[in-house]
Amino acid sequence: MNESKIIFKLKKIMDEKKMSKNHLCKLTGLRFETVQGYYKGNISRVDLYVLSLLCKTLDCRVEDLIEYQDTKKEKQLQ
Repeated sequence: MNESKIIFKLKKIMDEKKMSKNHLCKLTGLRFETVQGYYKGNISRVDLYVLSLLCKTLDCRVEDLIEYQDTKKEKQLQ
């Protein structure tokens, strides 16, 4: 059983910058469905081009967009 997960934090960054998904689509040229997938964290494969485009457009680093969580390790610490 996989006890780790990847968390996408695009929503948090966009909220901080007061940016809508539609505006991000216009700035990046990405399809709404693509932005929506990263926004909700509903993607199974990360596209490095999309990731770099998001970082450039939002003026952030990859670590700002993606977080690795080891839930098994967190449970052991509690």
